[in-house]
Formats: sequence, C-alpha cells, structure tokens
Amino acid sequence: MINLGTDEIVKYPFLAEAGKYLSDKGFSLNQFGTDPDLKRIVSMAFDRIKVASDGRIYKSNLSTNDSLPMEVFSFLIAVILLKLTGMHTLIRRFSLAEARRSERFLERDLSNYKDKTKEQLALQIMHELFSITIKKQDDDFIIPISNYLKHSINFHEREWKLINRKVNSGNVLLTSHETVRLVRKEIDLYISSKIHSSKTPEMIEGFQEYVDKLRILAKKFEVKIVESSEHPPCIKHAIEVLEKGENLSHSGRFMLATFLLAKGQQVEQIAPLFKNAPDYNEKVTLYQLNHLSGKTSTTSYNCPSCEKLKSQNLCFAVPECDNIINPIQFGRKRV
Repeated sequence: MINLGTDEIVKYPFLAEAGKYLSDKGFSLNQFGTDPDLKRIVSMAFDRIKVASDGRIYKSNLSTNDSLPMEVFSFLIAVILLKLTGMHTLIRRFSLAEARRSERFLERDLSNYKDKTKEQLALQIMHELFSITIKKQDDDFIIPISNYLKHSINFHEREWKLINRKVNSGNVLLTSHETVRLVRKEIDLYISSKIHSSKTPEMIEGFQEYVDKLRILAKKFEVKIVESSEHPPCIKHAIEVLEKGENLSHSGRFMLATFLLAKGQQVEQIAPLFKNAPDYNEKVTLYQLNHLSGKTSTTSYNCPSCEKLKSQNLCFAVPECDNIINPIQFGRKRV
C-alpha cells in the first residue's frame, strides 16, 4: 500500500480513489456544478483536458497549500468529464499527457539527493504499480535484465537495445530519466484503465456545457483510415517465390501465413498458395495453418515486425513502407 502525503497526491493524482478523496474532503460531485467557489475547478478540469488534447503537459500550481487540493480536484473532475463525454480519443490523449506529467515528477524525485524519502517513494510507486524492481547503485539505477526486456519492448530506438546498454551482474544500468521513460507506457495504460473502469455518473448540473464543448473538441481528432488491398512488397515476394515453385524459408512461410490470417483470410484460402512449394504436403500445410490460426492451439501468433523481417532477409522495402513497423500497416492512409 502506497501512503501519499498531500504534495505527493498532487504529483500522482491517478493514485487517489476519486469518490473517497472527495468525501474525505467533505464534498460531493453535485457541489462542483452548483457551488460558485467550486465551479471554477470544473473549468480547470476542462482546461486540463484541452491542454492534453493539444499534446501539451498541464502545468500544476504547487506554490501554496491552498492550491494543492484544487490540483487533485481538477484531475478527478477531468476524469468525470471524460466519462460523461465518452470520447475515447480524448481519454487516450489525456492519459498520455498525465503520464508524461507524472514522469517529470518521478524523474525529479529520483534525482532528489537531499530527500531520500522522495526517491524511495518513486521507486515504490514503480514497484507496486508495475512490478518493477529498481534499486539505486551509486549514481545509477539498476533493473534486472528480465524486467528491462519486458518493459523496453515498446522502444525501437537503437539505444534501448540490450546490446547497447551497460550491463553488470545481470542488471541493466539506467539514468533517472531512462528509468521513468521505461514506464511511461505503463503509467499511460494505468491511468487509461482507471478512467475506463470507473463508473459513469448521471449528468451533473453545471457539467453539460463542458461535456458539449469536449464532444466538439473530440471531432477534430476523428480520422478515417483508407486501406489499400495491395500487399506489401515482402508478401508479394513470398507469393512470387511460391508461384515459381521455389523454396520459401520457414520464416517466410510464417510471415505469409500470419499476415494473411491477420487480414481475415481463412485457412482454406491460404493453403493453395503453398501447393507449388518443393516440399508441399497438404496434410502438414493444413495442420500448420490451423495451428497458426488458433483453431488447434491456444497460442496467438502475430505477423513479424519489419525489423524482424529485415534480420531474416525477408524485407524488400519500397518508399510506401516508410513509417510502418509491421507489414500489416502497409497501405493504410489517414484522410
């Protein structure tokens, strides 16, 4: 259990239970829509969401003790507004912005050499929320390799590859900045899940105006995806190899099958593509395809990433492949 003081709950308001926090402070939700002194917090909450929707980080006012509860209230009321609005695009942007905001505080607390209790609290938050065991060693933070690999999987930059990291006695060495950057995705998902799992209240008097504004705001983030029926070059090449009766490597066959399954094709539609393979066996082919499709297995198989395919010499990139990380994304355009 994480025990938070007032200044900590301001930095990490997503750790507060909204209903309990409000009742402990002697308030009900309805008061925020009718009480003149509290209505400005609803406006603050709206601004907090709007700032997040613009991709910016909300700047907190931590200068006075009087401002601290308002900072927490504005976060909790923002969650209520998002629930009443029901716009997932705004929830995604808000949770990411709040994750980035808390990331700054975590980094600051980890770098606080004068107050070790703040450093320990930051480490405790990461341990209890995300099951990451991080320890301080001299000026570095160390994390077991297994933990590091689990959480760095979302990064594609070269510097996050294990081979490019400092490793000592089974641990990866990180700076305070790298330590908190490692959990941004987890904080984002944690905040988002708390919002989605919280109950949606009935419309509250004084909130409708802000809900309407947020629904209008959300419309500018609506995008339509136009998807081409054309296959990416790696898939085209694999099909051409099979059509010529040449041997396609096991990795190539796995790529082709998982790609076509992900695109909604059935095993019966895919199997004929392998008929010209030198080692074709109908029974074995159907068995393998049924296994990959999940019909005869409980394992989920995904089409390999572009990076993986490059390492297997299966990538035949063209300019249209720019900015994609998996063949599944080929041909998708936002309009």
